[in-house]
Amino acid sequence: MEIINNYGFVLIVVAAAVGFIMAWGIGANDVANAMGTSVGSKALTIKQAIFIAMVFEFAGAYLAGGEVTSTIRKGIIDSSYFIDSPELLVYGMISALFSAGVWLGIASYLGWPVSTTHSIIGAIVGFAAVGVSADAVEWAKVSGIVGSWVVTPAISGFIAFLIFQSAQKLIFDTDNPFESAKRYVPFYMVLAGFVMALVTIKKGLKHVGLNIPAEQDYIIAIGVAVLVGIVGKLFISRIQINPKSKREDQFANVEKVFAILMIVTACCMAFAHGSNDVANAIGPLAAVVSIVESGGEIGKSAQLVWWILPLGGIGIVAGLALFGHRVIKTIGNGITHLTPSRGFAAELAAACTVVIASGAGLPISTTQTLVGAVLGVGMARGIAAINLSVVRNIVVSWVITLPAGAGLSIIFFFMIKGIFAP
Repeated sequence: MEIINNYGFVLIVVAAAVGFIMAWGIGANDVANAMGTSVGSKALTIKQAIFIAMVFEFAGAYLAGGEVTSTIRKGIIDSSYFIDSPELLVYGMISALFSAGVWLGIASYLGWPVSTTHSIIGAIVGFAAVGVSADAVEWAKVSGIVGSWVVTPAISGFIAFLIFQSAQKLIFDTDNPFESAKRYVPFYMVLAGFVMALVTIKKGLKHVGLNIPAEQDYIIAIGVAVLVGIVGKLFISRIQINPKSKREDQFANVEKVFAILMIVTACCMAFAHGSNDVANAIGPLAAVVSIVESGGEIGKSAQLVWWILPLGGIGIVAGLALFGHRVIKTIGNGITHLTPSRGFAAELAAACTVVIASGAGLPISTTQTLVGAVLGVGMARGIAAINLSVVRNIVVSWVITLPAGAGLSIIFFFMIKGIFAP
């Protein structure tokens, strides 16, 4: 308690600095979840993708990041172990933010798409298990996260495979692809509108404080889906091409339609991601501020002071602008060759998986979800269409994210404890 009273301001300043580093890492690494497929399929240039993502990621983080945040992400440790020594939780949250931010910076530099959620969880587990007690960690939840490494990509990959194969059979393999697109693309628009509305409500707008009952979520999403389908039908019916044009020209026009669809889904994913994953940076920061301002009291949630959300939003945008292009290239070009229709299938499959996981309460990484979806699209064209060396590097990076975050966190925890301990 004495340390918190004497060094409270210093601890908050240090926590804010490392919280910014963590937010920077989120922007550098996770933004590829929303924009990687758009760049890889050439629907957007990398500069356009970064600008659009900056707008929607910041809007999601600042407008829908929430007024209250959980002080301990995912309930991964038991706060009762810190009641008598709350300064240890402060040291731990600072070390967790710093270690996760450093690891995300390293992974982003190497172009590895890793999970920001798993990075911070690994860091929290590390300082808690070694610095406090192994019993302070909820190991069952950690094992659930490890299981998600297989389950999440498998689900999204399977859905992407089905979406892409359906588009191939219903549109691209027909005698008149553009006429088939006029008939069937509105149905894909309806599905996309429904799923993206649910993602925005469940992963984005829930942080605003809108407590919409579950059944109303689906009613709103159905309304949005129908509206999108009608507008899409009108838009496509106005596009005219020569019915005698070559199949290649028809393919190009169909891909243009899917490109527009994909950009819209990417914007929704960027908004939802900004609102949801900013908590990985501001949650531990809010915990430090809350503990210091309350004189050592540890609560399950913390009211955000006015400067925390802008700090997280600006950090995400800065990381995205400076380092985001590296992971975007891995997602968009490294795994398999993407076209707008393939990219749309991957993006929509990832969004579907997010909705399914949210409803089932499954631990999920948006990064692993999208990588699995891109793999599913690649598999639809055969194993030869996938760059296995890139996939191997990605899987290795997933496996080492938890221990890397934990190892760095342990080192930083004891360094910080040594600096402030009397």
